[in-house]
Amino acid sequence: MTTISMTTIAPPETRTALRVIDADTHYTEPHDLWTSRAPAKWRDRVPQVKLHEGQMSWVIDGDKSIGTGAHPNSAILKDGSKVRVLDQFLGLKFADVHLGSSSVKERLKVMDETGVYAQIVYPNILGFGGQASAKVDVELRQVCVEIYNDAMAELQESSGQRMFPMALLPWWDVGAAVKETARCAAMGLRGININSDPHLQKDDRGGYIPDLGQPHWDPLWEVCAGHNIPVNFHIGASETAIDWMGQQGWPSLPRDLRSGISGAMLFFNNGKVVSNLIYSGLLDRFPQLKFVSVESGVGWVPFLMEALDYQLLEIAEGKSFKMKPSEYFRQNFYACFWFEKNDISATLRKVGIDNVLFETDFPHPTGLYPIENLEGRLSGLTAEERAKVLGGNAARLYNIAL
Repeated sequence: MTTISMTTIAPPETRTALRVIDADTHYTEPHDLWTSRAPAKWRDRVPQVKLHEGQMSWVIDGDKSIGTGAHPNSAILKDGSKVRVLDQFLGLKFADVHLGSSSVKERLKVMDETGVYAQIVYPNILGFGGQASAKVDVELRQVCVEIYNDAMAELQESSGQRMFPMALLPWWDVGAAVKETARCAAMGLRGININSDPHLQKDDRGGYIPDLGQPHWDPLWEVCAGHNIPVNFHIGASETAIDWMGQQGWPSLPRDLRSGISGAMLFFNNGKVVSNLIYSGLLDRFPQLKFVSVESGVGWVPFLMEALDYQLLEIAEGKSFKMKPSEYFRQNFYACFWFEKNDISATLRKVGIDNVLFETDFPHPTGLYPIENLEGRLSGLTAEERAKVLGGNAARLYNIAL
């Protein structure tokens, strides 16, 4: 039997009287999430856990692995301790991890213990941007997305409007994405989650999908603006953006250190998404759109905005927008912080107090758990500023009643 190395923690205590909204958590999908809801004709093809090449794995379309080992994507064990060794984390099974990873009732207990009023919830199995669905035909993709979103609407309701999942989209078809966004808004879901690099995938006619800056996507931006639906870009939201192990760390480094470098560099990948959205000019057409850079930290934002302002002047003379790139960030973007401590109050002010959200990434390995001394970490902010960054901004953005 494998011995699991872990850090034991005391039960976390509420450290603030503020209504905290955690802007990035994940839901460990139950093994029957799709099969229990799928019509009979799709039941054998939707995502499910089965024996595949000698081990239990998440499989789609009967034989395509989208989750080798059926990993629960949680580092929090049932007793509240946290696994911090990569190989041991990768060996965890669904039965090993905290029930709050997948049970709404148990998740609410964790939230109450840690002083979190509400959570924004992201997926695992189909990819942070739904990119894993690209492995199958268009019709099956659509079924999988709709079943997931239906299940998330049920979850939101059963949580008493305290857990707010972001909808996945059929990003391979802008018309279908528009319809699904409107359908999810009608079900009460508060935001969408989308593939950050659809232009690297082909549509059902074999041509490459336009990138998100092209007018092709204007109908989606219109429906999002019309329903006040924020567009969320979680790190690793495309096949090319997600790289937990491979390309960032040098080959001489052990796997856990390579993974650490890759995980850190994923934060900066979201800077690419933000930069392209700004330079595409779409924000002059849709000034009311709101975008969220999820699980990316915030420390890089002031430097990148200053760099974009500078580069526009120095190497793109003649190109101009209605505002400076840094001003679009203040108008249209949010970014999430969790682990950053060093001079964090000053950093948040540089980013923009109205532009930052607090997150924990529960129950993922780099998640902030336990949550300790929130207000103390933000002691350099005024009471009003703390209330905004810990919950007020997210409440306004996602239309959550406090």
